[in-house]
Amino acid sequence: MTITRYEPTDMWNRLQKQMSELFRGMPEMEMSNVATSQWMPLVDIKEEADKFIIKADIPGVKSEKIEVTMEHGALTIRGERQEEKREEKEGYHRVERSHGTFYRRFTMPDTADAEHIKASCRDGVLEIEVPKRAASKARRIEVKS
Repeated sequence: MTITRYEPTDMWNRLQKQMSELFRGMPEMEMSNVATSQWMPLVDIKEEADKFIIKADIPGVKSEKIEVTMEHGALTIRGERQEEKREEKEGYHRVERSHGTFYRRFTMPDTADAEHIKASCRDGVLEIEVPKRAASKARRIEVKS
């Protein structure tokens, strides 16, 4: 009797892969929070008084394989994790860690300052700081008669 690991998300993952293959080669979709790739890093987004902080788990991805861009109010994170070279010997092996390209896109609010974004990667975590623009204060306009 063969023991098989039950994965409740397996059917969803297969459907997502089939849809990705179906749409491969089509123009990039312009949507908020798009996640299309061979794998998808998990992301935390935190808002502070003066900035937004985005953290993405991307262990095994080299800094030179990461691209962060901001265009038309959308922050895009792209990258690639290379597949490790494996030798198959007697018996069997199991591969559960994802590899290949990833792509995440997030619509940022108008207060995001695209000119001063900083990104760093340490211990497998990509951290992106998006500062907020200084809020414009309301000012009273004198009405002359």
